[in-house]
Amino acid sequence: MTASQWFLLIGALLLSMGLSASLLKRSPFTSAIVYLAVGMIVGPTVLHLFHFNPLKEAKLMEVLTEVAVLISLFSAGVKMPVPFTLARWRTPILLATASMAITVAAVAAFAHYVLGLPIGAGVLLGAIVAPTDPVLATDVQVRHPGDRDQLRFNLTCEAGMNDGSAFPFVVLGLGLLGLHDLGDFGLRWVLVDVLWATAAGIAIGVAAGVGLARLSAKLRQAPYEHDLMDDFLGLGLIGVVYGVAVAVDAWGFLAVFFAAVALRQTELQQSKAAQRLEQLTPPEASALAPPALQPRPENLVSIGSLVFKEHLERLSEVVLVLLVGGSLFLSSWSWDAVALALFLFVVARPLSVFAALLGGRTPLRTKSMTGWFGVRGIGSLYYLMVAIGHGLPAPLALKLTQMTLIVVTLSILLHGTSVKPLMGRFWRRA
Repeated sequence: MTASQWFLLIGALLLSMGLSASLLKRSPFTSAIVYLAVGMIVGPTVLHLFHFNPLKEAKLMEVLTEVAVLISLFSAGVKMPVPFTLARWRTPILLATASMAITVAAVAAFAHYVLGLPIGAGVLLGAIVAPTDPVLATDVQVRHPGDRDQLRFNLTCEAGMNDGSAFPFVVLGLGLLGLHDLGDFGLRWVLVDVLWATAAGIAIGVAAGVGLARLSAKLRQAPYEHDLMDDFLGLGLIGVVYGVAVAVDAWGFLAVFFAAVALRQTELQQSKAAQRLEQLTPPEASALAPPALQPRPENLVSIGSLVFKEHLERLSEVVLVLLVGGSLFLSSWSWDAVALALFLFVVARPLSVFAALLGGRTPLRTKSMTGWFGVRGIGSLYYLMVAIGHGLPAPLALKLTQMTLIVVTLSILLHGTSVKPLMGRFWRRA
């Protein structure tokens, strides 16, 4: 396809989606299914007007997916409820750690003993498809910063964290294939890739988020009274935090998510403090007020940049899902790939969720919904591109690419057609 044809295709698709937004909301499927169908029709599956080869365009695909995940992680982070409490975050933390590890192990075992892959390739494949997706899972995400639905919170927070917690398993798989240094007896992997990279990523994110919240609050108030560009501040925070984290070998995805969480938490704490001061009588307020009152809720960086980030997230979804559809041939639908996807959705994901939450107070209905709605998408594509960039042998790279594309495609189809009826039923019963 020529550049003009690409502009025509994407422009017509965006116009159609924009004009039919109300109709799409009432439909039983999601927008990602529409983008996927268009990609498959114009791609090699039907008309063969274009073909996107992820192996040849691995660097481009890595950058596109990396940017999409970062924007989505920021958007998810600023929607997290305030205040942070360990009791409320216990479930998503377990999902992002224990459930993640169980899923990787289950997929690795299936890939090794059933599909005949080497154990290193099995671990790598498990790490690629294990993380749930913050980009394509919009219908099961927290909808706005005040949303208190526990199921949506668990799924959104899990997706925000496990895009970072999957990295240690990715490098473990690469190490078992001889493409990454694990150290003697795996010591370097434990100390650097797990402990340091995780702790440093969280610390960098929290420090940056808190720092930006306090700085922006100070600049908005007297004597400075600056007008701030919240969109630029949000994008700048993403870029700086991610760049610093990668430079010190920390997990950048974790850093960006926790930077957004810390930004939101700090800003709302400042806002509540200002509201309490305003309720006092003038003499008391003048005695207790700090030199600069804190910002009101309508003047928060997290809120001001959220709408812009969500629009970028939707645009990235259009482009990337179109490319997924344009990557598929009919021959891509191998029995191995379909079997892997069904095993992941029906066995590995539900099993890992119930095992991770065993003994907790999460209701059975919530566990069941969480076990089904482990949407796979852009994060899996990013990890696949990272693995290809580390020098995977061509035959193995092709096999993992076909499997990952089918997993993502079936996730879009199965989860996309079931999300509205199942979530509607869940909320009615709740």
